[in-house]
Amino acid sequence: MWNRCMGSLLAVVVGFFADMIFGDPDTALHPICLIGRLIARLERALRRLFPATERGELCAGGVLAVLVILISAGIPGFLLFAAYRLSFWLGAAVEAVMCFFIFAVKSLKSESANVARALREEGLEAGRSAVARIVGRDTQALSERGVVKAAVETVAENFSDGVFAPMLYLMLGGGTLGFAYKSINTMDSMIGYKNDRYLYFGRLAARLDDIANYVPSRLAALFLIAASGLCGQDARAAWKIWRRDRRNHASPNSAQTEAAAAGALHVQLAGDAYYFGKLYKKPFIGDDIRPVETEDIARMNRMMVTASALSLAVLVLVKLLLCALLR
Repeated sequence: MWNRCMGSLLAVVVGFFADMIFGDPDTALHPICLIGRLIARLERALRRLFPATERGELCAGGVLAVLVILISAGIPGFLLFAAYRLSFWLGAAVEAVMCFFIFAVKSLKSESANVARALREEGLEAGRSAVARIVGRDTQALSERGVVKAAVETVAENFSDGVFAPMLYLMLGGGTLGFAYKSINTMDSMIGYKNDRYLYFGRLAARLDDIANYVPSRLAALFLIAASGLCGQDARAAWKIWRRDRRNHASPNSAQTEAAAAGALHVQLAGDAYYFGKLYKKPFIGDDIRPVETEDIARMNRMMVTASALSLAVLVLVKLLLCALLR
């Protein structure tokens, strides 16, 4: 147990810094891409097997969720079991590669920074195209302010489910639990919509994502508040707006880090947005003290990276204590 504990700890640290240096590999064989393909194929198969009724779609979506989690966690779990049986260092190396694929710090920073670069150098249309790569909303009618808001919101929200939550689950259960979490998160991003197609089929996936992110999103907000002070932003306002606006979202989790970011930057985020051509009414998050500006993307990225490093340091200390108890 102690070897596995220390192996997972080493793997998370190595995987985190590998992601910071190299970023997410752009390959069709990326494990998260493979999970996405698995979800798409299972959806097609299960929709043929189950009737297109409310009950049928709920059952089909439930079967999909169970199969995706079992496969996504089972394969890494088997590989790690075999690798650690052969050698501690082989197991730690395999697990480090898994962690590298799960983290998304550099890609989140790079993609959002590309939005700012596109706006500055190429104009609004280029900015809309760049932000469309990282958000789910319709972007073709966004103003420059809307593009910046979308990028800032995405970095804030994805600090929780793209960095902190994976880090927490990797520390708790290694690559197996890390991929179980990422499978839930990927399902939510693909089928967790409240539209005609996925209202029932994706309901369980959306609920599982709410549950999996409930605690991590709140802890992530606290780390982001601490990081805002270290980055020269307003930590007191971040705390105030987080306490006030953290529930201003249909999801119980999405507004947590967005509220902290809005307060730290003295801007107003969220509000109405279009998805698949349909307007969704959403409450605002934060106070409209000043308009958002392109530089806010860089400020948000500095807070995100600082919060990532800070949370890694704290979780490493906690994991070391746990490993010591297992010795």
